[in-house]
Amino acid sequence: MGVTTSRRDVLRSGALLGAGLAFDPRMALASAAIDARYPAVTGLVDRYAGGGKLSGLVAAIGWGEAPVEAIARGVETRGQSVPISADSLFRIYSMTKPVTGMAAMILVGEGRLGLDQPVADILPRFAKMQVQVTPDGPLDQLRPAQVAMTIRHLLTHTAGLGYTITQTGPIKAAYEKAGLVPAQVSRVPVPGLYAENPAPSLAVFADRLAEMPLVYEPGSRWSYSVSLDLLGRVIEVVAGQPFDTFLQERIFGPAGMASTYFTVPQRQAWRLTSNYGLFGDVPVPLDPARSSIYLQRPAFPFGGAGLVSSPRDYDRFLMMLANGGRIGRTRIMDEAAVRLGTSDLLPPAAVVEDRFVKGGGFGAGGRVGLGEDAGSFGWSGAAGTVGFINARIGLRAALYTQYMPSGALPVQDEFRAAVLADVIARKRAA
Repeated sequence: MGVTTSRRDVLRSGALLGAGLAFDPRMALASAAIDARYPAVTGLVDRYAGGGKLSGLVAAIGWGEAPVEAIARGVETRGQSVPISADSLFRIYSMTKPVTGMAAMILVGEGRLGLDQPVADILPRFAKMQVQVTPDGPLDQLRPAQVAMTIRHLLTHTAGLGYTITQTGPIKAAYEKAGLVPAQVSRVPVPGLYAENPAPSLAVFADRLAEMPLVYEPGSRWSYSVSLDLLGRVIEVVAGQPFDTFLQERIFGPAGMASTYFTVPQRQAWRLTSNYGLFGDVPVPLDPARSSIYLQRPAFPFGGAGLVSSPRDYDRFLMMLANGGRIGRTRIMDEAAVRLGTSDLLPPAAVVEDRFVKGGGFGAGGRVGLGEDAGSFGWSGAAGTVGFINARIGLRAALYTQYMPSGALPVQDEFRAAVLADVIARKRAA
């Protein structure tokens, strides 16, 4: 992972509080040079790290096949001295979705899964779905679905499925009762966030989901949902192995992503950041690192929001996408499958009103840029993280911090704007 045991001990002792660079002037100079190359991003990180609401932030930027450059400020946990870094571990939540999407695209590229193949071909319980007459309305007012749910629909949130973080009323309550929840947050129940008691396995999750009515007709509307979680079950049935094993063998292992987990090993717990809830101006610990729920095995691997990763590790995934499925001489994905997965896969008739997607397209688990933004692909996470590429110019960029809800601060939008400002300045100076 790039951090030796001796350095770890120094970090944990607090001797390198802050930037963590005092032990080597050359590293301090390198850090200053990186800051100078990205003044807008550095200003954003400094402002939030110094403002008191966020314990720390890491911005990670890379070009082509060059190593990632990181701008890090703050600590992993308030009141402690371990500085945050490119090797700290973050709950990336929905940044898991592009990983699951690309796992499915591996199977598409191999001809083992079809983009417009009905989900019922793999999971027969989804053959005869019912749709709510009124979205989020009474559960006894249903009609038969007119369109078969497909793999394309799962990839693009157009399958008509629900989400406990977006639905209201009876359908939300039914999802929660059935354990159809999207992720885990804390060992302690958190009102207003995800419910407890998830389904006991991915297979049970899929079976229970098939019993629920759809909120929308498949293909008719972009609506954030558990579709990428269901896709995890599709992948493991088609691949003939557990979903998390498939990710490890086909993406994490070949890409050199040794710090990406559904369960953080105890030996790596010291690298885990703490997650905070922002209630007004007061940050409250939601999931302290030392007792994190991510130190225990989840009920099942959440394909939509379950991963923990480091900035350096997730950059490997972004590099692979930006380079058409390859890192160095190692090919992880077929180039055509990557290009297809990072293109606009939305059904032509799908209505898109969500502000994060409107004006763009949607591919295999992430937003796709169109027009002047062509070449971009990525998504954000519920705890303030965001990551994206622009394959057209060879850029990859991500921001990592830990607070919920992500909408409490405009960090994600401001990071995208700061990266754009620095890219424009870089182009003018060239």
